[in-house]
Amino acid sequence: MIRFIHETPKPSTNPSIKLHYDVVVVGGGMSGLCAAIASARQGAKTALIQDRSVYGGNASSETRMHISGASCHWGKKNASETGILMELMLENKYLNDNYNFSIWDGVLWSRVKNCENLDSYMNTTMDKVHSDGKKIQSIECYQTTTEKRFEFTAEVYLDCTGHGTLGYFAGAEYRIGREDLAEFNEKDAPAVPDGETMGNTIYFVANDVGHPVKFIKPDWAYTFDESDFVHRYHGDIIVYHDADDVVILPPDYDYENSTELVEKYDVRSGYWWIELGGDWDDIIGQAEDIRYELYKCVYGVWDHIKNGGDHGAENYQLDWVGNLPGTRESRRLVGDYMLTENDILSNGEPEDGVAYGGWPMDEHTAGGFRAKGEIPSKVRSFDGLYGIPYGCYVSKTIENMMMAGRNISATKLAMGSTRVMGTCAIGGEAAGTAAAMAVKAGCTPREFGEKHIQELRQELLKNDCYILGCRNTDEKDLARIATVTATSERPGFEAVKVVSGVARTVGEESHLWCSDGVSSEGETLTLALRESSPIHQIRVTFDPDLSDERCISVSKAFVEKELIGVAPTLVKNYTVEVLKDNEPVWCKEIRDNHQRLVITDLPENVIGDTVKIRVTSTNGCEDARIFEVRVY
Repeated sequence: MIRFIHETPKPSTNPSIKLHYDVVVVGGGMSGLCAAIASARQGAKTALIQDRSVYGGNASSETRMHISGASCHWGKKNASETGILMELMLENKYLNDNYNFSIWDGVLWSRVKNCENLDSYMNTTMDKVHSDGKKIQSIECYQTTTEKRFEFTAEVYLDCTGHGTLGYFAGAEYRIGREDLAEFNEKDAPAVPDGETMGNTIYFVANDVGHPVKFIKPDWAYTFDESDFVHRYHGDIIVYHDADDVVILPPDYDYENSTELVEKYDVRSGYWWIELGGDWDDIIGQAEDIRYELYKCVYGVWDHIKNGGDHGAENYQLDWVGNLPGTRESRRLVGDYMLTENDILSNGEPEDGVAYGGWPMDEHTAGGFRAKGEIPSKVRSFDGLYGIPYGCYVSKTIENMMMAGRNISATKLAMGSTRVMGTCAIGGEAAGTAAAMAVKAGCTPREFGEKHIQELRQELLKNDCYILGCRNTDEKDLARIATVTATSERPGFEAVKVVSGVARTVGEESHLWCSDGVSSEGETLTLALRESSPIHQIRVTFDPDLSDERCISVSKAFVEKELIGVAPTLVKNYTVEVLKDNEPVWCKEIRDNHQRLVITDLPENVIGDTVKIRVTSTNGCEDARIFEVRVY
C-alpha cells in the first residue's frame, strides 16, 4: 500500500541543537584529524567538525595528494613524522598496498569513529562565530545531509580549516601574502610586501589501458600548445629542483640512490603546476571562479598530452579529474610566535618546540600555469630539520583558540615549508594534545604554555612524537632507570639503547637495539626494574625505517619506489611478560604487528620487578629491532 503524507512546512529558521565540549576542532584535514584524535585520547570530550564527506583534506580521495613532510621523499634520512600520522599510514600500508584512496578514506574515518571521547560531524559547515574579538563564545554550524543546525560551545577551539576561517570570523589577527625584507630580515623576502600567495591545483589521474584511446576535447576547455609548457614537464622524464631553476636530468641519472629532492613525472598523474589563483585579488572569495578556470585548464592540458604531439600517451585514458582544488596558501593566523625563514635556516631547537619540519621553503609562482615561461616554483632547500615553537599554534588575539595546519603563525617564506601535510599533521597532534591538557589544567592555551610546556613535550614524546633536542625524562616511566640486557645485540645497537630517551636515529647517533639475528627460540630483551612495582601499561616502539616512504599516492615515482607490504624492519610476532622474583605473573602474545608504537594495557593488580619482550619473528628483517620500551 502506498501512503501519502502531508505535513505542514516547518519554519525556515530551525532551532540549533546546543552542544558543549571540552575541545572543538573545526576542519578535518590531516591536521584537524590528528588534533581531534589526540585531544580525545587525552580524555577531553572532543568534537571534530568537517565540511566534507571524507577526512584528510588534500590527502583524501577528493584531491589525492600524497603526504609530504620533513623527509622530503627519501631526501632526508630518519626524518619521517611519527605519532598519529605514522599510525594511520602504517595501517593503510597494511590494508591498502594498491593505493586505493577509498580504502584510505576508510582508514581515516574508522580511526575517528572508533575513538573514545570523540564525536564527528561530517558534511557540517561552520557559518557563524560568536566572539567579542578576544574570546569565542560559541560557533554555529549547518549539516547539509540532515538539515540540522548546531551551536557548539567549548573551553578551547582549534582552527584547522586551512583558510583560518574560525579565526577570521572570530576577529583574530591574520596575514595574507608576503612580508617585506625589513620586517623580519628574511634574506629571501621581497623589498615591498604584497598579497601574492601560492595557487590552487586540480589533480587528474590517467591509466594505460593497453590499446589506443582517443580523447575529444570539450568545447569549454582551453587549447594549449608547447609554448605553454616551458618548465612544465608532462612526459616520462625526471627533473631536479634546485634553488633557482629546474634542470632536466640525464636518462642514466641514478634516481633510486639519489638523496636530492627529485620528482618523477609521467602522464599517469599530474600535475602540481596546473595551478591558479595566487595572483588573483582574493584567493578565498574567488575560489569558485578559480576552480572553473582550473577545470578548463586540466582538460586543455590533457588534450595537449593526447592530441598535441607525441607524449607517450596514446594508450592512456583519463580516469579521474578532481572537482575540489587543493589549496596551498591563504590566510595565516598570527600567534604568540611567528616562525620565520631565519628560524628554519638556523635549524632552531626552541625550548618550547612541539613539532618540527624539514621540507624546503617552497614558493610557487603566484601566476601559476598562466605565468607562461616562468619557473613554476622556487625551492629553497636547506640541510637538517627545525623545531616549531608552541607559540605558533596559539592565537595572539583570541584567548581560547589554537590553530594547526597551513594557517599557523608563520611568515610567507616559513609557511612554504610548514604547509606540507606531514608537518601539519604532527602540529595538529601537538595542538590537540595541548588543548586537552589545558582544559584539564583549567587554564587558557597561553597560560598552559607558560606553566606546563615541558609536561606537554614529555606527553608528546610518550605518544611517539619527535621533538628536536628533547629526551624522555618521564619520572613515571619505570623503564627509564631499569637495567637492560638482551640475548644478543649488534655492536653499536646495544640493548641499553631502548632507554636512551630518544626513539629514533638522530644524525649518526643510533638509539636502536638490534639483535644479532633471530634464533629459533627468539631474541629476548629484559628490563630489570629498580624495585617491584605495580605495572598497568607497557609501550614498545619498533622500527618501520624512518628513511622510507609509506604515504598513499597516485604518483608513478612513489608507487614504483615504495616497498610492498608491511615494513620488513618491524617486529611481527612477540611476547610481553612480567615476572616477580623470577616467576611469571602475566604474559601476552602479540601477533601480526604492523605498527610502530604498540601500547599494551595490563589488568589490575599486576606487580612485577622484570619485563621481558621476546621477539619470535619480524616482517622480513633478519634482526629484531626496538627503539624504545616504556613501563608504567
